Amino acid sequence: MDPITLGALGLAALILLLVLRIPIAYAMILVGAIGTTMLSGPNILLAQLKTLAYGQFSIYDLSVVPMFVLMGALAVKTGLSKDLFRAANAWFGWMRGGTAMASIAACAGFGAVCGSSLATASTMGKVALPELRRYNYSPALATGSIAAGGVLGILIPPSVVLVIYAIIVEANVVTMFMAALIPGILAVILFLLTIAIYVRIRPDAGPAHGAGSRAEFMAATRGMIPVLIVFGIVIGGIYAGLYTPTPAAAIGVFVVFVFGMVKKQLSWRSILDSLRETASTTGMIFLILLGAELLKIFMSRAGVPQFAADWAVNSGLTPMMVLLILLLALILLGCLMDSLSMILLVLPFFWPVLVAMNGGDYQPAEGAGYGMSTEHLKIWFGILALVVVELGLITPPVGMNVFVISSLARDVPMSTTFRGVAPFFASEIVRVGILIAFPWLTLGLPLLLQG
Repeated sequence: MDPITLGALGLAALILLLVLRIPIAYAMILVGAIGTTMLSGPNILLAQLKTLAYGQFSIYDLSVVPMFVLMGALAVKTGLSKDLFRAANAWFGWMRGGTAMASIAACAGFGAVCGSSLATASTMGKVALPELRRYNYSPALATGSIAAGGVLGILIPPSVVLVIYAIIVEANVVTMFMAALIPGILAVILFLLTIAIYVRIRPDAGPAHGAGSRAEFMAATRGMIPVLIVFGIVIGGIYAGLYTPTPAAAIGVFVVFVFGMVKKQLSWRSILDSLRETASTTGMIFLILLGAELLKIFMSRAGVPQFAADWAVNSGLTPMMVLLILLLALILLGCLMDSLSMILLVLPFFWPVLVAMNGGDYQPAEGAGYGMSTEHLKIWFGILALVVVELGLITPPVGMNVFVISSLARDVPMSTTFRGVAPFFASEIVRVGILIAFPWLTLGLPLLLQG
């Protein structure tokens, strides 16, 4: 059978397995193993399997993943989310829609410690939903704002998905963390503006509540200090070049642990639960990585990525049109799978296409492609991809964040929550447009800090 035809059949089989709800790690392992065997024989597959797992999992940069996962797990147990929301509510709550704005701000702050969208949505949902109900916020705005706020955890550093992306395309993790900061802040600003516009159109959806006393305001604001300290030590230290992400993550785990012990929020049981959760999550991520590598070997041997790149170059489409098609494909895939799986699945196909459309593997000709080097393209597309991947967390029918919030607000129909996230979805589309139109918003900070 023609290798390209076999590769296309493999992709079709993979999609069928995903539709049948087979976990993506197993689906990729199955398709990759069978495809490589049919294409090159069982001896090639066995030779690959002999060293593949060790070669993948012994990468030093990957050791940052369990550290960041553990830091997020401990942060959930320490009660930082309650203090953070209380502080944000003191700042925003007096405005119309202010408690929903406080939810967004608290999600952004907690995401800077946690690095997981699902954990951010779940934790902040437990804290913020009772307050939003108490102030009679509409169910759509209450659940929609928290579900949308949860997506900030995937982009605001530290982010596990961002680390995985950097490893796959061989980009610098520190550079990616720098590039993510301004787009992350932009997301927070646009979400706050979205709520402001929403409650202006529907004033009853987000009533204001009276401001507290100055003493209450100051007491609540002090709740932000632990998060600011953790973010400053971890991300600030990385930006300043004091240490690389792996020791920074270890330091972050220690600092969060100390806060938890000082506040007497951590017990031996909660520490053990955090370790178990970290082991489970890390194991899942590594298994998906192994499956993605097996699938990549099969597809590379079949020549599918190069075929896609050649087709794009000869299609007559402009580089920007190809970029928009790839981003649209990511949005559609987000309806079927989670963010990490999506990144691991599509990058081996999308990245060669982008490099080809940019004019080559190194420095493109003047005015060619996207008008930037391949290294800068890695950074720019990585942030764009993660922003679009965020949309999958609030897009039907999967919408993992929506499912999480619906499990916390069982009396609110899921359709209502999806209706509540619709304005934030539109806001994210605006952000994608801004980042495409102004690449310096992504590239500026890395260029400034790294010279």
